Amino acid sequence: MDSLHARAGIALVGFDADDTLWRSQDYFDDAQAQFERIIAGYVDLADVGKRLYEYEARNIAFFGYGVKGMALSMVEAAVEITDSRIRASDIKRIVTLAKDLLRHPVELLAGVRDAVEAVAAQYPVVLITKGDLFHQEAKVRESGLSDLFRRIEVVSEKDPETYARLLGEFGVAGGDFLMVGNSLRSDIAPVLALGGWGVHVPYHTTWAHEATAELRGGQSRMRAVGTIAELPQALQELDALARHPRIHGHGEPIA
Repeated sequence: MDSLHARAGIALVGFDADDTLWRSQDYFDDAQAQFERIIAGYVDLADVGKRLYEYEARNIAFFGYGVKGMALSMVEAAVEITDSRIRASDIKRIVTLAKDLLRHPVELLAGVRDAVEAVAAQYPVVLITKGDLFHQEAKVRESGLSDLFRRIEVVSEKDPETYARLLGEFGVAGGDFLMVGNSLRSDIAPVLALGGWGVHVPYHTTWAHEATAELRGGQSRMRAVGTIAELPQALQELDALARHPRIHGHGEPIA
């Protein structure tokens, strides 16, 4: 990607994918509910979902994010929670849950196409998502949006180091970049930490791992919107701040 430093204000806009552009967590929630029903046939536990998340959180370092990590965590949790009493047929049911997750349709959220097109008409846009490489690539293809993005990046983690590396490759300074996403932890906080900008588009359900985030300053460089249809207006407001910080009373340093 050519260097974008020459553009005043916000020079590049990044989009998250799952639960920002299309439905995802709903399918994971349904798979977890079915997993809990399977386990209920062996033990009477009220916190099976919490126990599963403990396995998932520990296994991120081994399996990464996405369906395959969840599937392996479900198998491990099922064996240990039931003291190895779980039947092979129920292990197969758990594996089938994972296969169904990998086959679920890509359903764009309301207003997404129009919003991304409107932003892409004004700014270069890139897609930055995390998860299983093959699954994410397939969803991007099926979404019908791939032609709108200059770059599509599937990363193993979304933290300040990853964003800094990508921005270096894009030729964009932190203060010239804005990220759009549903996760404060993965999409907004790391970018604010680099002096960038963010538009938070909350989704109605969020995985426990993404539900909390510590924003260490920079809140004036973000907006929260109710729907993605409000994104173009929020982006214009933040771009104005980026171009004329003193006029708009924006006093925070930008990296």
